[in-house]
Amino acid sequence: MVIQLVGGLGLFLFGMKLMGDGLENAAGERLKTILEKVTSNRVIGVLVGALVTAVIQSSSATTVMVVSFVNAGLMSLMQAAGVIMGANIGTTITAQMVSFNLDAIAPIFIGVCAVIVLVAKKKKVRDVAYIGLGFGILFLGMGIMSESMRPLAESPVFNDVIGAIGNNRFLGVLAGLVMTAIVQSSSATTGILVALATTGSIDMNVALPIIFGCNIGTCVTALLASLGSNKTAKKAALIHLFFNVIGVIIFLPFMDIVVSIVQKTDPTNVARQVANAHTIFNVIVTIVLLPCAKYLVALANKVMPGEDTVDYSGAIYLDERLLETPVIATDQVFKETIRMGDVAKKNLELSMKAFLDNDSSCSNELYKNEELINTLEKEITNYLVLLSSHDLPEEDGKVISSTFHIINDIERIGDHAKNIIELAVEKSEGNVPIQDEARVEIVGMYNKTIEAVSVALEAYQNKDVSKAKSIKSIEESINQYKKEIRENNISRLSKKVCVANGSAIFLDLISNLERIGDHSTNIAERVI
Repeated sequence: MVIQLVGGLGLFLFGMKLMGDGLENAAGERLKTILEKVTSNRVIGVLVGALVTAVIQSSSATTVMVVSFVNAGLMSLMQAAGVIMGANIGTTITAQMVSFNLDAIAPIFIGVCAVIVLVAKKKKVRDVAYIGLGFGILFLGMGIMSESMRPLAESPVFNDVIGAIGNNRFLGVLAGLVMTAIVQSSSATTGILVALATTGSIDMNVALPIIFGCNIGTCVTALLASLGSNKTAKKAALIHLFFNVIGVIIFLPFMDIVVSIVQKTDPTNVARQVANAHTIFNVIVTIVLLPCAKYLVALANKVMPGEDTVDYSGAIYLDERLLETPVIATDQVFKETIRMGDVAKKNLELSMKAFLDNDSSCSNELYKNEELINTLEKEITNYLVLLSSHDLPEEDGKVISSTFHIINDIERIGDHAKNIIELAVEKSEGNVPIQDEARVEIVGMYNKTIEAVSVALEAYQNKDVSKAKSIKSIEESINQYKKEIRENNISRLSKKVCVANGSAIFLDLISNLERIGDHSTNIAERVI
C-alpha cells in the first residue's frame, strides 16, 4: 500500500509539474503580460495571483515569485498581499480538476500526447502535448493513490486515527500542516484527501480541518524562500502566513456549518465535496480579508519593524528561485540587461560632460558605474547559463541567445566611456584646448553616438524591429563624421591651428565614439 501510495503521489506531482511547465511555455508572453497587470488595485492583484497559479499549477511557486519581486523592489507589500490571496484561490483549480473521476481516459491522454511529444518538430505543438501528457500522468497518479488506499477503509488502526482527527479539529489542522510542509504542495495534500474520499475512507468532518492545515502548511515554502531575502521580502512571506492562519481561525468555529453547506453541493460524492470545501474556504477568506490587506501589511511591519533599501551594487532582478518558472526568469534577465544598458549610456554622458566641460566631478560616479557594469555582465552571464539549461518557449530561447552577445556589447560601450574620461583627464591636465570648430564637430558626432545608444536600447526594450533598423542611417552619419573630422583635423594641423598632442587626444576620442556606435549597431542587429 505504501509503495503504491508513494508511486502514485510521485506521478501526481510529476504530472502537475509537466502540465504546469507546458501551460507556462504555451502562455509565454501572455503570462508576463498578466504579471505586469499588478497594480495598487488589490482586486486586480487577486485575479493576477489566481490566473498565474492556475497556469503554473503551484501556489507555492507564485508566492516564491512574489517574495522575489518584493525583494527586487518590483512589487509593494500591498500589491503582494493581493497576489498571495489570489494564489490561494488559483491552487484550488487543481483540486477541482482531480476530484472528477477521469482515471479511465488518462491512458488515452498519455498515449496520444507522448507520441506527439516524440514526433512533433514545432516547440509550441510539443508544449501543448506536454499539457495533455501531464494531465494524463496526474490522473494516473490519482488512480494509483486511490487504489492503494482502498484497504485503509477496513483498517481498525486507520479508523481510530480518523476518529481522533474527527473528534479533534486542531489535530486535523496539524496533520494537514505537517503533510503539506513535507511534500511542499497543498495540491498534493488535497489530492491525497480526494483519493481517500474516493475510497470512502473519510468524510468532510475529517477532511475539512486537514484542508485548513494544508493552507497553513503551504506557507512554509515562501517562508523558506524569504530566508535569503531582504526584510521587505520576509514581510511578504509573513503576510502569506497571517492570511492563512487568520482564515483558519475565522473558519474553525463555524466548521459544522461549512460541512453542512459543502455536503449539500454534491451529497453523494465526497471527493467533489473536498474540492468544493477547498475552493469555498479560499474564496470566502479572500473576500473577508481583502479589505483588511492594509492591516495585514501593518501587522507584518509590527512583527518585523524597519525598512530595507535595495542593494544596487549588483543585480536586483535576478533570483535563482525564479528559475523554477523560466518564462518569468527570462523577463527578469531582460529587465537587468536594460538596467545595465542604461548605466552604460549614463557613463557615456558623464564621460563627454567631463571632456567638453573639464568637469572632474564626473569621475567618481563613472568609475562606480563601470564597476557595476562589470559586475552585472558576470551575474547576467552566470544566470543565463543556468537559465539556458531549462525548457523554454522558442521565442525566449532566442532572447537568451541574443542577450549573451548584447551584454558583451553593453560592457564594451562602458569600456569606451571609461576611455573617454581618461582622455578628458589627459586633456585637462595638459591644458589642451579644443578650438571652436573642433568642439562643434565633437558635439555633432557625440549627439549621433548617444542617439545610436538610445535607439539600440529602446529597440531592445520594446522589441521594436523598425526602430532597430533605423540605426543604420545613424551609423552612417557617425562614420561620415569620423571621416570628415579626421580630414579637418589634418587640415588644422598643417595650418598649425591645433597642437600635436591635442590632435592625438581628439582622434582617440572620435575613435571611441565610432566604436560605441558600432556596438550600438550590434545590439540593434540582435533585435532584428
